[in-house]
Amino acid sequence: MADYVHPYRDTEFVLNEVLGFERLCAELGLGDINSELAAAVLTEAGKLGAEVLAPLNAIGDREGVRLTEHGVKEAPGFADAYRLFSEGGWCSLTAPEAFGGQALPNVLGTAVSEVWHAANMAFALCPLLTQGAIEALAHHASAPLQARYLPRLVSGEWTGTMNLTEPDAGSDLAAVKARAVPEGEHYRITGQKIFISWGDHQMTTNVIHLVLARLPDAPAGVKGISLFLVPKFLPNAAGEAAEPNDVRCVSLEHKLGIHGSPTCTMSFGEQGGAIGYLVGEPHAGLACMFTMMNHARQAVGLQGLAISERAWQDARSYARERLQGTQRDGSRYPIIRFPDVRRMLMQMKASTEAMRALALLAASELDRARHAPDPASHRARQGRVDLYTPIIKGWLTELAQEVTSLAVQVHGGMGYVEETGVARHFRDARILPIYEGTNGIQAMDLVGRKTLANDGALLAELLDDIDTTLGHLRQDARCSRLAAPLAEALAAARRARQYLLEGAASDPALPGSVAFNLMMLLGYLCGGWAMARSALAASAALAAGRGDPAFLEAKLVTAGFYADHLLPRTGALLASVLAGSHSTMALVEELF
Repeated sequence: MADYVHPYRDTEFVLNEVLGFERLCAELGLGDINSELAAAVLTEAGKLGAEVLAPLNAIGDREGVRLTEHGVKEAPGFADAYRLFSEGGWCSLTAPEAFGGQALPNVLGTAVSEVWHAANMAFALCPLLTQGAIEALAHHASAPLQARYLPRLVSGEWTGTMNLTEPDAGSDLAAVKARAVPEGEHYRITGQKIFISWGDHQMTTNVIHLVLARLPDAPAGVKGISLFLVPKFLPNAAGEAAEPNDVRCVSLEHKLGIHGSPTCTMSFGEQGGAIGYLVGEPHAGLACMFTMMNHARQAVGLQGLAISERAWQDARSYARERLQGTQRDGSRYPIIRFPDVRRMLMQMKASTEAMRALALLAASELDRARHAPDPASHRARQGRVDLYTPIIKGWLTELAQEVTSLAVQVHGGMGYVEETGVARHFRDARILPIYEGTNGIQAMDLVGRKTLANDGALLAELLDDIDTTLGHLRQDARCSRLAAPLAEALAAARRARQYLLEGAASDPALPGSVAFNLMMLLGYLCGGWAMARSALAASAALAAGRGDPAFLEAKLVTAGFYADHLLPRTGALLASVLAGSHSTMALVEELF
């Protein structure tokens, strides 16, 4: 198994050449942040990821976590790694300055987060959830709650979780049964939550739970859900974790992958009720939680990229070293010379680079939304962020299943045994299409809230932007061959959009039947768009004599492979969309 190495050069290329990082920072009023600072941050992150987190990945997978009488004990080495992580200021990278954060751009924080998830996804889930809790509290909590909890979450002294799912509810949050009874200035929380990542551990002195529950007068359904902050330990007058709260982990899940990340069943209120504090307005908990969930959904998409990068590095290294072909003189050569192996490696490389470019593009759009100069600009930018979110979460995590599976295939029989470590990537990746809202839910969100709800306006604007890039491709000699495949994929997306808009009103089953294939079609199209923009940036750099010519030529070749072999998938996906709902819904339940 190869040692993890942060793909710094590709990340830097996307940030600086494709997205124009310094220009972006200037537009956002962040003139003191530049590419030199970004390079320093990424370099240090790469060192921590490669030298500290990556070596613990196999240990976490092998040893896992344990539930003891004192709570959950994390995998060996994780606590020391977390101490280095928090002391290095990595928890505070993009957090607000008012609470001790560094307020760096989201796009840079996203690039850094790829390092953590590629090096050790099980570990990285812990700060991921804390960042989501910070987002939710910064947007919705009262000033006293923010003052008490945000500085310690931002510093990494405490960690955060998200508690939605219950045994009988699953993804159906309308069925949430956890209760919150008012008691003076706080509430007593009772109920059980399942599948809570990093719900308990001993790496920090406190764990802050954000919990969905119902007030006694709550209306039925999702409109009756409120959000509560429930600490593992109640802070004392000095703000330090002190008295144990009535919340504990009662069991751990035995999972296919991410063994180093405890997935907990949490019990609230076994001894009379856990003390919790209302976040936001009563009965508005779902809106508050969606702030955290939307952050997590793009972050999960990034995990798809990260685990794909790790699998790609291992497959590339193995293919270079594995001698299997024999020439007439008896000398042997590595399997990377076999066309079929090169096909798999190129597919992994093209997929991973497209995912990275698209993930960072979406992250930069969030920066533009946050720093928009006026309400109208904010609405426009936020609309694009909203549209990107299900595509990033859904397409990147689905593609990660294929990339990690290809890594196993490149290794042949050695990939199927645990010794090489690539099976771990395959196992770890499998959770990604499931959590933070299954990809079926993401697809329905894309079709319903993000397309039908606005008569396809958000999607039309995105497709027009892709069309603009097409014009640039046609005018660039090095990139012109990419135009026809991208144009065909764009036409497929436009046809699919129109079919959905015209048919949804008369066929209630149509949106749900076509949603997943439409999401994947848009994913491949946006990936192709990102690769086209990368190719144009590489061409411009070559023309200007800037950068490493070999790296830039490789960019053009990889973009060509994507256009030849991945963009055509949009045609098959369009055919599935145009098939509508009939064959999906025709079979009676008894015949399944």
